[in-house]
Amino acid sequence: MIQKPSDHIKTKFDKIGILLINLGTPENTDYWSMRKYLKQFLSDRRVIDVFKPLWWLILNGPILAFRPQKSGKAYKRIWDEKKGSPLRYITESQLKKIQNKFKSNDSLIFDYSMRYGKPSINEKLELLFQKGCSKLLILPLYPQYSASTTASVQDEVFKWLLKKRWQPSIRTIAPWFDDDKYITNIANSIQESFKKTGKPEHLIVSFHGVPRRYLLLGDPYHCHCQKTGRLIKEKLKWPDNKFTVSFQSRFGPEEWLKPYTDETLIELAKNGTKKISIISPGFVTDCLETLDEIKNEALETFQEHGGKNLNYINCLNDGEEGISLLSKLIQNNIKGWN
Repeated sequence: MIQKPSDHIKTKFDKIGILLINLGTPENTDYWSMRKYLKQFLSDRRVIDVFKPLWWLILNGPILAFRPQKSGKAYKRIWDEKKGSPLRYITESQLKKIQNKFKSNDSLIFDYSMRYGKPSINEKLELLFQKGCSKLLILPLYPQYSASTTASVQDEVFKWLLKKRWQPSIRTIAPWFDDDKYITNIANSIQESFKKTGKPEHLIVSFHGVPRRYLLLGDPYHCHCQKTGRLIKEKLKWPDNKFTVSFQSRFGPEEWLKPYTDETLIELAKNGTKKISIISPGFVTDCLETLDEIKNEALETFQEHGGKNLNYINCLNDGEEGISLLSKLIQNNIKGWN
């Protein structure tokens, strides 16, 4: 009789693991925490795909010498003294509330990870596997697909799989940029905001930008963003001349997707627009790009050029609209596995 090895896994493999994956966050706002986070993020070839030796010199020279200080100041403006990074504690709350939605199904094990920073994808996949998950459902928290986000998550998942002799079954939830519940819930959140602040003169739907070159290379991100924006506008029955899809957070000298959010704000302000609302539906969780770049920097830009009121509409976050959407996506994608 063949003896089992002493380290043979004794776990019963009858569980389904669901891993929520968000972009990531530094551990703290100090120079070295920021430097470590930025180095990992900006070293990803899916994010920055320029000539590698040249980029290595630029990254490890001026960028990592000065950028951590600037980014650290921005993070300090949104950092919670007790809970830390908003992206982390909101993601943790999302996870708990989703778990509660599925509490009657004991075959499911939920967890979350970050693409950059902690907890890592590798760490959490291994943990789910050790807990007996023979099937793994990956939920990248990006409604619109981009090689710089969704594909980067897939790369990390596949790197982990490459090391496994015994590989679990893997599914990845497809982008949901045109999902009816997603569009409806975003539109509902906009309407709820208008009840508190009144309707604006102009509504901006702002997405994180990527270099225009990525679109020309075949990345569907721009198309996904435009369709999301159009569906939101149609759901709200909002007039074309009071609605703009724009792109924020550009980095470096290269041309990015246009129109740029900051330039759109300047143009609107100069043309006499005093009251605008902005929503960023490409983010499932509020983070630096929304809580600081939009709520603080965009407001300052708008007011400097003659604007007055800028109302930022929060992400779906851990509210019922957000949790019901993510739960529906999970439920639809575990069919056939239970």
